[in-house]
Amino acid sequence: MLGVILAGGLGTRLMPLTLIINKHLLPVYDRPMIFYPIQTLVKAGIKDIVVVTGGPHAGNFIHVLRDGKDLGIEHLYYAYQAQEGGIAQALSCAEPYCRGKKVAVILGDNCTDAEIAQDVQEFTEGARIFLKKVPDPERFGVPAFDGEGRITKIIEKPASPPSDFAVTGLYLYDETVFDRIKDLKPSARGEFEVTDLNNSYLRDGNLEWVELQGFWKDAGTFETLFEVGAYWRSIKVGKERE
Repeated sequence: MLGVILAGGLGTRLMPLTLIINKHLLPVYDRPMIFYPIQTLVKAGIKDIVVVTGGPHAGNFIHVLRDGKDLGIEHLYYAYQAQEGGIAQALSCAEPYCRGKKVAVILGDNCTDAEIAQDVQEFTEGARIFLKKVPDPERFGVPAFDGEGRITKIIEKPASPPSDFAVTGLYLYDETVFDRIKDLKPSARGEFEVTDLNNSYLRDGNLEWVELQGFWKDAGTFETLFEVGAYWRSIKVGKERE
């Protein structure tokens, strides 16, 4: 299984911080943001990783990550997203490296200490998505459930969320993922949505979900960027005091 970190976009919600740097290279306490999703994948045993980036500051990733060896990566690849087109379109940029292989996909602003090694080892086919209860599900893809806890549909950024679970931006996909992306249609906002990709697996009865254990936040707003930094500071300070 290969890991794919999606680290493109213009980071407009974090302007003016992102005027001179890609959002995923902003500091989260004492490390660049992208170090955290890398840590998630490497701890799960995934050592071959593709970083998909774009925008005017894409070249900065090479200065920060270099060949990835210092971070536990064995093979690090870079893919360039030429234009904004949604998460699913960004994932498609990794196809030359991942064709015919299973992939673990994580958004570059996802910061978590959850352990997913067992999920990676168990995964065989279809899709497995990771959910987390959040106070603001309307910011995310949100699942609706039937009476037995099965997902019936996933809705992108709903005005009236059908649950308080968010799709976290951490996914396991089988080898069919890139063919599925090619069958997607642009959404009303002109993007190829990862929610539509997940719903394609759901329609085929091949989507599983897991509630993510431990800390998780996306660092895509000023408030969550601060909260994530404070969390990792508390962890590091606590270890230094032991």
